[in-house]
Amino acid sequence: MEQKKPLVHSGEEVAGGKAERFSRSGFILAAIGSSVGLGNMWKFPYITGLYGGAAFFLLFVICLLVIGIPVLMAEMTIGRAGRGSPAVSLVRLSGKKIWGGFGLLSILGAFFIMSFYAVVAGWTLHYAVLTFGGGLGKGTDFEGAFFDFIGGFQPLVWQFIVMTVTGWIVIRGASGIEKFNKVLIPALVVILLFLMVRVLMLDGAGAGVEFFLKPDFSKLTNESVLVALGHAFFSLSLGMGTMLTYGAYVDRQQSLGAASLAVGGGDLLYALLAGLIIFPTTFAFGIEPGQGPGLAFIALPAAFSAMPAGWLFGGLFFILLAIAALTSCVSLLEVPVAYSMDRWNWGRPKATIVTTVLCFLVGIPSAISVGGAVGGLHWGLRSFFDWTDFIASNIILPLGGLIVTIFVGYVWREAGKEAGLTAGWFTIWLFILRYIAPVLIVLVFLHTSGILKF
Repeated sequence: MEQKKPLVHSGEEVAGGKAERFSRSGFILAAIGSSVGLGNMWKFPYITGLYGGAAFFLLFVICLLVIGIPVLMAEMTIGRAGRGSPAVSLVRLSGKKIWGGFGLLSILGAFFIMSFYAVVAGWTLHYAVLTFGGGLGKGTDFEGAFFDFIGGFQPLVWQFIVMTVTGWIVIRGASGIEKFNKVLIPALVVILLFLMVRVLMLDGAGAGVEFFLKPDFSKLTNESVLVALGHAFFSLSLGMGTMLTYGAYVDRQQSLGAASLAVGGGDLLYALLAGLIIFPTTFAFGIEPGQGPGLAFIALPAAFSAMPAGWLFGGLFFILLAIAALTSCVSLLEVPVAYSMDRWNWGRPKATIVTTVLCFLVGIPSAISVGGAVGGLHWGLRSFFDWTDFIASNIILPLGGLIVTIFVGYVWREAGKEAGLTAGWFTIWLFILRYIAPVLIVLVFLHTSGILKF
């Protein structure tokens, strides 16, 4: 009888070999790289200005502390104790196979998010090349140029480039991911600070700073609380298995509490600096500070084109977006790759290549449906891209986060020991995961899915 190979994940200790591990600083940088993304650049500044400026910013900080960091720490704790992908870790720690199905939900979420996220990441690379080459400032119809680009088949080429680069990094394992983030995260900070200083020197920038940071507590409503909660949850990459998977590579001696605070702080700093770039720029040039791709690929290019040496600052801005997108892409792809290694005993090269190819193929409909290259890929008011985003972000991820809170709060009895918390902090953490976080996650889910309206 043929003997089956033992189930071995790259985060486990392997006889005769060495398990993959992050260094302490490498893990924090990789986790920060996963949390900083495109949403913080084109969504957070807008909702901050909409819901009361500094008042909303303070609310966001509270939400990070109350729900974001406790759930983040729960994911890291499960990953480090389980030493496997979300599906495998939950089964190992509970002893019940049903939890493998729950873990698989977050893996599917990461896979489908990666399929369309790589498309947008490709847009950022295209615009970086276009801007540095001087092509972006040749016309004045920035909206038409953007829709001409996404309405054709060029996005497929850039999506392929993003998937190839991401796969090339992930195939090198934890050490490759760590080296990648150790270079790009400091580069991201330098570009952020450089752009912030430049735009704050623009005439009219002060009005943008005031709009962003002046507190207006009258704008804080029940809806703003749920918006802040949702953004705190999603900006930390919770519910999609990335932090749980990265947790499998964490050293036993690393403080998960300190690491969680560092990641939350990095996410907060990125969001703050993004706002100090976006609003001074839009106000200085009289541009409506909306959110989403329209801000990044239409409004801001128009501003940069009117700025002295705009090709340089615009190019750096899109490099900044590309870095934020790529660091998130790496963490997203690692989730299904780790699962493939666990589930089918594949080596990392095979798991990475197969997963990367499948993710690219699944992402093709998203790439060609946004701008109308394939007009039939629309159902109702949403394109294939929008539906994938909606289902993964608004349904799968909240459910994934809810599963984590229930698992640590009610099922797994050794969580406090693994987390390394004192009795007092463990009591607070467990209370949040049992009674506060689940309720808030359900409310966020009802709001983002459109069931709960104000």
